[in-house]
Amino acid sequence: MADLIDLRSDTVTRPTAEMRQAMAGAEVGDDVYGEDPTVKALEAEVAAMFGHEAALFCPSGSMANQIALQLLVPPGSELLCDADAHVVTYEMGAAAAYGGVTSRTWPPVGAQLDPDVVAGMVRPDGYWAVPTRAIAVEQTHNRGGGGVIPLDTLRELRRVADAGQVALHCDGARIWHAHVADGVPLANYGALFDTLSVCLSKGLGAPVGSLVVGAADRIERGRVIRKRMGGGMRQAGILAAAGRHALAHHIDRLAADHAKAARLAEAVAPFGVLATTVRTNIVPLDLTKAPLDAPTLAAAARAEGVLISVLGPHTARLVTHLDVTDAQVDQAATTLTHILRH
Repeated sequence: MADLIDLRSDTVTRPTAEMRQAMAGAEVGDDVYGEDPTVKALEAEVAAMFGHEAALFCPSGSMANQIALQLLVPPGSELLCDADAHVVTYEMGAAAAYGGVTSRTWPPVGAQLDPDVVAGMVRPDGYWAVPTRAIAVEQTHNRGGGGVIPLDTLRELRRVADAGQVALHCDGARIWHAHVADGVPLANYGALFDTLSVCLSKGLGAPVGSLVVGAADRIERGRVIRKRMGGGMRQAGILAAAGRHALAHHIDRLAADHAKAARLAEAVAPFGVLATTVRTNIVPLDLTKAPLDAPTLAAAARAEGVLISVLGPHTARLVTHLDVTDAQVDQAATTLTHILRH
């Protein structure tokens, strides 16, 4: 795939040479015993970035999300989230299978959620109904085209959670993109949530890893859940070093990925397939009214050296990342416009 332009996801990035050097030189220990200094440094750094007491390094974003949900929602209780949320769409039913969590969703609106709609869904204790214990949102919103939930909306959602006496979780897999796009300090986001999951292996380009962020007592309980789910790692400092390098060097550069995505969006917009305004590094395509469906578009693009993601029969996605150059963006734009034109 070396000669292909891979726009399927920002998870396909490979460690940079500098990141590999950081990994090779990492000081390590046994993290299950709490003795890996590089993991501990990463956890402390991320917790401080979001203004929380502690963080927990996990192998994947799905595990980080599911640990957070188990911390907030007791078995037999309810989570509210978007119908397109990653936690109920791409995590293999883990909330129910591992946490005994019931999920109820509001209609998929991406980043344009209405806190009043969410407020009307919160169920209190009593009446033999399943009680709501937490609300989860996604920042940025993956299936919502990388949309950024406005800070004022999140503040209102925090008031909804407080009024309903429920917790608020952020699936912040790409919260770094929101931070760069809107200029909102990470600590401002952190102040609004009881727990967050943040990913190092998407836009930031680390090979592995996400973290759960929250209060110290919750994170200690999360450590037990992580071990139960098979997420206890040994000399994980090699991986944590990649994450520390990414945090130090790859956040500000996300603006370049946003600019590349905007160029791709501009190229396909005349064909009526752009699903929403592009704010970050995701370009969503709605092919409902196009003469070709998503699998056909993907196959034609692959034949010309461009890989795109198929999310449904008439839904596709382009994602920019640090392994995609400006020249490749131009080539991909030319390829896609040629296919859509014919």
